[in-house]
Amino acid sequence: MFKKNKRISLLQYWTSRYLLTLFIGLAIISFISAAWIRHTTFENRLELMAFLADETVYRLTDTTNPNNGPINGIPGFIGDRERFNMREIDPILYVVDTEGNILTSNRPVPPGSAKNVTGLLDGEEGTKEVTGEREPEYVVIRKIENNDQLLGWVLVMEKKVNLTRVNQAYGQLALLIGAVALLGWIAIYFLSKRLARPIKQVAEAAKHVQEGHYAVDLPQDSKEKEVYELVTSFKNMASKLEQLEKTRTELLAGVTHELKTPVTSISGLLQAVKDGVVTGQDAIEFIEMAMVETTKMKTMVGDLLAFNHFAVDAIPVKIESVDVNQLLRDAVAQWEVMQDDELVSVNLHLLDQPVLVEADIVRIQQIMTNLLTNAKQAMDKGTITLTLTDQGDTLSMIVKDTGRGIPQEEQAFIFERFYRGENKKYTVRGLGLGLPLSKMMAQSVGGDLRLIESKTSGTSFELVLQKATTL
Repeated sequence: MFKKNKRISLLQYWTSRYLLTLFIGLAIISFISAAWIRHTTFENRLELMAFLADETVYRLTDTTNPNNGPINGIPGFIGDRERFNMREIDPILYVVDTEGNILTSNRPVPPGSAKNVTGLLDGEEGTKEVTGEREPEYVVIRKIENNDQLLGWVLVMEKKVNLTRVNQAYGQLALLIGAVALLGWIAIYFLSKRLARPIKQVAEAAKHVQEGHYAVDLPQDSKEKEVYELVTSFKNMASKLEQLEKTRTELLAGVTHELKTPVTSISGLLQAVKDGVVTGQDAIEFIEMAMVETTKMKTMVGDLLAFNHFAVDAIPVKIESVDVNQLLRDAVAQWEVMQDDELVSVNLHLLDQPVLVEADIVRIQQIMTNLLTNAKQAMDKGTITLTLTDQGDTLSMIVKDTGRGIPQEEQAFIFERFYRGENKKYTVRGLGLGLPLSKMMAQSVGGDLRLIESKTSGTSFELVLQKATTL
């Protein structure tokens, strides 16, 4: 059996991980800071011991001070032991003669100390680490000289543990790290909460969309670019899904109606002929009318099949180089032959010189037929203007009519499959596949079809084709 993964909230997930990362980072910083504080404190206290030793030597050899004298007068100088006590450390100070005998100290001399002190003298000044009876110690050694004559030695000793003890500094560091950790956790919590809020709202909206409720209310006042784009994209997606759902419902009704109408007409016409309601020439006319309805139904079914094939790239295209002027003349002529009235005319504006384009002649003629037919349906009478423009690597074909235009709210959906605007839904029969299929055919030959503008004075579509490559 597979164990189901337990899901946790985005706020809890990222807060816990950010907090763990923060604590690990602060722990590393604390370790490095503590080591640095310990080392710096140790060095400073050694320097303080060296200063104490140098100051003692100076006081003992300063002949201008009447209170100082030869080395035997030292006890009067250091009799006040508190004078040499320091806040952080309390070192032991010895003054010894050249033989290593302790002359004086800032503390009572314990038995056996003379021997230990003598063992530290090797004739050189400096700072040494020695192993005491219980724990390591550091000693600073300085010569006492007068007129280049060695009079004795000054030794300043302190335990290593006292030199490295920084409890107060550690406490301050711990307080600082704790404050930073608390502030970091608060910042991470509120930032994660701010990030999780719109994502949670989008997730809730997605559940509503899944249930078929497309009217989602999401705030769009986010200052983060990515969050704003997420919310905006989701709202646009929900709006488009709602439109597609409406289109799907209308498609079922529309296709049923569009296919039912010719079937009903054909059935009625043939039934009249069969029952002898009409005879002779009338019967022949009824049969011709049935054939017309059959052709219409065949055309609609053909559009459905063609669109499905193009949608899965199942229809191959035959690309060849062709003169664009001649291609346009033939397409317009073919369309005009199929028109049974002359209320709408086509005005051509071709290129001055022949230019070759890469195109499938049949597909381009289908696109132009659909554009011209749509333009004619948009106006009762008038002129369709078709203009060719050379744009360098491409050619632009603009088809402009003088019809009533496409409503602003419908323009974003005209290339959606099965979409039919309100102006055509109840006046023109069809499945709403003309423009989507035309756009797919244009893209199949490396071009594109787009709406340039549409207003109450007319509509303009642009077909873009690639120029033929010249060797």
